Amino acid sequence: MDNSNSAGRQASDILELAIDKGALAFGEFRLTAGGTSSYYFDGRILTLDPEGGYRVAKAFLPMIRECGAQAIAGPTLGADPIVSAVSVLSHIEGYPVAGLIVRGEAKGHGGKRAIEGPTDTLDAGAPVVVADDTCTTGGSLFHAIEAVESAGYRVVKVLSILDRNEGGSAELRRRGYSYQSLLSANEQGEINPSN
Repeated sequence: MDNSNSAGRQASDILELAIDKGALAFGEFRLTAGGTSSYYFDGRILTLDPEGGYRVAKAFLPMIRECGAQAIAGPTLGADPIVSAVSVLSHIEGYPVAGLIVRGEAKGHGGKRAIEGPTDTLDAGAPVVVADDTCTTGGSLFHAIEAVESAGYRVVKVLSILDRNEGGSAELRRRGYSYQSLLSANEQGEINPSN
C-alpha cells in the first residue's frame, strides 16, 4: 500500500470534515494580529469532534512511528485534544506514545511543572514530536519546543493540521526541525492537502 497516497487521502478526508463541522470557513475574517484573512480555521472544533479527533490521530500516528518518537507534546490549548487522541489511539494500535501538554507558563505551586503528563516514564533524551492545530508564525510551537528541550528531550518532528504558510514552517525548517502538516494554505487562501 502506498503510504503517501494513503496520507493524501486522509488529509483530503480531514479537509472535508473540517468544512462540514464548521472548523474551516471561508469569507472575510479579522485576525487577532491585525489584518484580514479569506478563511478561518479553528482546529479545536475539528479535534474535539469524535470523528475529527480520531482522523487527525490516525493521520499523525504513522508520522510519529516513522520518526521513532516515544511521546507527543503540544502547547495548551490547541494541542490538548490532539495529544490525547494520539495517545489513546497509540495504545489501541499497540505502539504506545505518551501524551505531554506544555503549559503557557510553569505552575507557580506544587511541582512547578512546565510540562504535564507521564514524564517519569521517559528517558533523558527521549525522542518527542511537538504538535499543534495550526502553524502561523510558529510562536506556540517554538514555546513548546523550548519546554520539551529544556526538560532534556529531543524534538524529532514538528506537526500541525494546518500550515498557514505565514513564516512559521519556514522558520522551523531554517532552525533544523523536520516539519510536516496535513493541510496547507496558499497566498490566495486556498486550503489543500499538503504534499
